[in-house]
Amino acid sequence: MLAKIEADNAGRGQAKTTLILLGDLVDRGPDSASVIERAIRIGAPFDKVTLLIGNHEECFLSALSGDLRRVRYFIRIGGDATIRSYWCDDAAYAAADFEEVAERLPHLVPQSHIDFLGRGEDMVQIGDYVFVHAGVRPGIPLDRQQLSDLRWIRDEFIDGEHDHGATVVYGHTISDGVDEARGRIGIDTGAYLTGRLTAVGLEGSERWFLDTADAEPQ
Repeated sequence: MLAKIEADNAGRGQAKTTLILLGDLVDRGPDSASVIERAIRIGAPFDKVTLLIGNHEECFLSALSGDLRRVRYFIRIGGDATIRSYWCDDAAYAAADFEEVAERLPHLVPQSHIDFLGRGEDMVQIGDYVFVHAGVRPGIPLDRQQLSDLRWIRDEFIDGEHDHGATVVYGHTISDGVDEARGRIGIDTGAYLTGRLTAVGLEGSERWFLDTADAEPQ
């Protein structure tokens, strides 16, 4: 996806380019640790790179506190794959109980990864577009949105068409293709299930999409 974005960017006129990662870099996929490491190293040709914190990053950071209940919940929502990517020994991880996972996990995640996720943002507004992980609560001004909604909301935001004062670009809710409706653009195409990661390019009134549907299997 990054290669496609870079090629697309190079083929267009020179411009100041911002890359926004919509969150949920971790969980369910086979190598979350490497995904975060790759995200940390993104630089040129982008002038700015911003990470939005998703509900899965929120739960990952909470699990690193060593709290047993938070670790259990993190594993239940897909964190098992993330932990394996840091544990690097499937047999040893399979033999570990929740208490051992809660104790060891904080020591297995590099501080650079924790710092990177800790710098993540919850909302970015550029021109007529607002970027969030999950969505916004209809009827609430953008500057009064609750953190829980920006990271977790689903049905209340997706159902119906609402005027949010800007077009909301989001992930979080999986759809078969790009989900465009009045006031929102959803681009979560379920990469961990489908292998299809989707991006949207925005410039002025122009809008275009890129995805990995035709990418060679890795």
